[in-house]
Amino acid sequence: MPQPITLCFYRELNDFLAQDKRGREFSVDFSKARSVKDLIESIGIPHPEIDLIIINRDSSVTQSVDFSYQVLAGDHISVYPGLHSKPEDLSIENLPIAAERLHHNQHQPLAEIKFVLDVHLGKLAAYLRLLGFDTLYYNDCHDLELAELSASEQRLLLTCDLLLLMRKQVSYGYCVRNRQPKQQLLEILSHFDLTSKTRPFTRCMHCNGITKPVDKQLIESQLLVKIKKYYDEFFQCKSCKKIYWKGSHYQKLKKMIDNLDMIAE
Repeated sequence: MPQPITLCFYRELNDFLAQDKRGREFSVDFSKARSVKDLIESIGIPHPEIDLIIINRDSSVTQSVDFSYQVLAGDHISVYPGLHSKPEDLSIENLPIAAERLHHNQHQPLAEIKFVLDVHLGKLAAYLRLLGFDTLYYNDCHDLELAELSASEQRLLLTCDLLLLMRKQVSYGYCVRNRQPKQQLLEILSHFDLTSKTRPFTRCMHCNGITKPVDKQLIESQLLVKIKKYYDEFFQCKSCKKIYWKGSHYQKLKKMIDNLDMIAE
């Protein structure tokens, strides 16, 4: 009978595992020939969250492999998440392999962070737009369309759907752990180190278009009497023409943004 395969997952990859498998080695039967990507995703961990895969790390035949590696009976497989912040974090795990021999399965970071979100993350999409991030969201988009949009426009796919993240088209993706929109926003800002890159109130929360100052006289006929009376500074979306002003809703959103900054500090 073939020897079982031993696996160990590090850091945030443990979020996807049952409690009794987190932070420890565990075994699975060697039932058939398969790629290491297929094996890992069968356990429930989507490939966009994985960077390093080390085979037999404590032996004389240690190697760093890509997703196509064919698993062998008795393999010991160590799996690490993307090093989105500090490559030197590798030293924490004391990898027994030289840095130049490491094979990184994640693509190079995007030059510009742009998002596409699944149908369950509408509120998060609005918050990301509020902070100035280019964020696509459609409430009628199917999984295949989202995956292909992520690939064709080099957008980071945010979702809570693991099967969507496992689609082969997805290179840049992340599973949102939190379920409350404001907590989701904090999670994304922290995970991708985006706090310093925010540009609040520069995008339309409705359509993702760019907003710009607009002369009151040009839009006066579209304003309610109270708004016309008490406000003089206005902004308008260049795409959908939605009009914004610094009313009570603006003050609530600004307070929320200020609170995010305080948490980040």
